[in-house]
Amino acid sequence: MKNLLETGVHFGHQTRKWNPKMAPYVFTARNGIHIIDLQKTVQKAKEAYDALKKLTSEGKKVLFVGTKKQARGAIEREAIRSNMFFINNRWPGGLLTNWNTVKRSIARLKKLEGMEADNSFEKEVKTKKEVLTLRRELEKLRKTLGGIKDMATIPEIMFVIDPKKEEIAVKEARKLGLKIFAVVDTNCDPELIDYPIPGNDDAIRAISLFLETMSNAVIEGTGGVVEQPRFSEDLDSEALALEYQGEYDESGKFIMDEDADSKKTKTAEEPSATIEPSTTTVEVDQNE
Repeated sequence: MKNLLETGVHFGHQTRKWNPKMAPYVFTARNGIHIIDLQKTVQKAKEAYDALKKLTSEGKKVLFVGTKKQARGAIEREAIRSNMFFINNRWPGGLLTNWNTVKRSIARLKKLEGMEADNSFEKEVKTKKEVLTLRRELEKLRKTLGGIKDMATIPEIMFVIDPKKEEIAVKEARKLGLKIFAVVDTNCDPELIDYPIPGNDDAIRAISLFLETMSNAVIEGTGGVVEQPRFSEDLDSEALALEYQGEYDESGKFIMDEDADSKKTKTAEEPSATIEPSTTTVEVDQNE
């Protein structure tokens, strides 16, 4: 439970922005923010972990998707660590449903990378302007398709951070029958996801925790060895409630984590009482 609380997994969106279909996963609301039930998070994470491990043990491939800035680094890192594929910059419309066209773009990317590797840009074109145009094309293709350039066929599984933002990707995956795993915040529709994991999809540390854990499932499924999953502690409802109460100090102030999305009123626990990172305090009326 400590890892989940420290990374702010339990903080949802503002109550006015919620999707009522997330009601089964909401523990309470505080200061206008929905608090996610971490018991449900652990339960669903374990289900997703076991399913992902089994599917990948059968040779199925995973496409990790997360294009929001908070997710980009972890998406790339964990996809590479588990030897799978990723999209972390922009979802190319039709990536799945128009795969043959995308494959041609991937072939173009590989050709340009080959030209770059053997310094043949200047041999193929006559002017510096044309060389610059080719290099810009390469950079654009690499940024969009670099994470899938070795993906020979459409994968059977998609793991998504923030399916609301990645709506087009989810629609394409559903249309083609991919198994969809996703971290669903309180503004998402969990019914669109085969294996929803309720949790904060905006705080960098929370996103990293989810991705690291599910990447471990893939590694285990493909025959690798990893440390024990971090979603392994039993949670007690009464103790959990006390933890939530403990987020308010005696003066009624609430500590906000600076790494949460600045456009949302998100919060997260401090990692240790002995560490004093930069924080922002907000006055809270505890009588409301």
